[in-house]
Amino acid sequence: MEHLPEVFHRPKLALQIASQMLAAGIGGAASSGIFLAAPRRTGKSTFVREDLRPAFEQAGALVVYADLWTNPTADPGTVIVSAIRGALAESDGVVARLAKVTGLSKVAIGGAIHFDLERVGLGKDVSLTDALVALSDESQKIVVLIIDEAQHAITSDAGNATLFALKAARDELNSSSHFGLRLVCTGSNRDKLAMLRNSKDQAFYAAPMVNFPTLGPDFARWFCEKVNLSFSLDQALVWQLFQEAGYRPELLSAAADQLRFQFSLGDADGPAAFAMEVRKIAEDINEAQRKVIRSLTPIQSAVLRVLAAMKEAYAPFEAATMHAYRAALESAGTAQDDIKVDVPGVQQALIALQDKKLVWKASRGVYAIEEQSLADILQTDGLLQGLSPP
Repeated sequence: MEHLPEVFHRPKLALQIASQMLAAGIGGAASSGIFLAAPRRTGKSTFVREDLRPAFEQAGALVVYADLWTNPTADPGTVIVSAIRGALAESDGVVARLAKVTGLSKVAIGGAIHFDLERVGLGKDVSLTDALVALSDESQKIVVLIIDEAQHAITSDAGNATLFALKAARDELNSSSHFGLRLVCTGSNRDKLAMLRNSKDQAFYAAPMVNFPTLGPDFARWFCEKVNLSFSLDQALVWQLFQEAGYRPELLSAAADQLRFQFSLGDADGPAAFAMEVRKIAEDINEAQRKVIRSLTPIQSAVLRVLAAMKEAYAPFEAATMHAYRAALESAGTAQDDIKVDVPGVQQALIALQDKKLVWKASRGVYAIEEQSLADILQTDGLLQGLSPP
């Protein structure tokens, strides 16, 4: 018999989100979608797959799921369109409806209708609006499109165009003529995710941004019950360690795996060994990031530190930012005569930082730190002092 991995479920939270999203009301989330932000590795994607998607389905919705993090080299627009095509392919009725409407069908042997789903997408014979209308009308269900790590959509022109196409589809499906379309966008970096809805030139301007709740003490209790070590763990200790570890379940699991076959550990010494292992793993992760930071050239380090300090106010080539780079170099003990701070140098530094997966860039030239944990380390180590905008 196959033993599936244990998953901590949050059905109450999933039901609350699904109920609010599916409710039709003036000013409701249905009109604009919702953005859920949580740091990476804090259980957000697991919740979306294991709890939120089933909650929507149990409420009678048809869910389309696109994960933009699974294949980061693929264009995000292509990933979203492929997910929609996959949902279309599961319904013969939808395929037949599209084929009939477009007149692009072929009748195969036995009278089966063949329709090439590659004809669906941006600039194709069948728009995303037409495809999603067909999917909703045929199933007579609200369609819920969940886009995990949605901030990647604005890293390409095709991704940006896909978001605007989805906005058009949302507006059409949420009219009185159809059953409805809801969008749920999740992201691991609030600043990056906010770029999809903070500006009037973005497809989902002013959509609600929600800080996704971190796992609570009930997770610590569940972990103690399920961990299956040679010694018992106290919920209070595990909860304290979990908070120290940035609410990342994988750190607790990794520590347990390190001790799983140390059968000599008992209740007298096991909890202390577990605590030591969790803290060691967390410090090893931070030290690995520090090594990357120390490997940067002076100008790369200066650009990274200024970006982390300025956050959404960061404008890479403005005079005030150039001054901040020089201040960062000076604070690091780099002589001004040794490093020339100019636009080409900053451009090359930003490219290098993107290659090292330290900096993220939207297609319209807006930059952000790749992971919040990196900015936290820079802050903790005192590397951002004096670099924040006035």
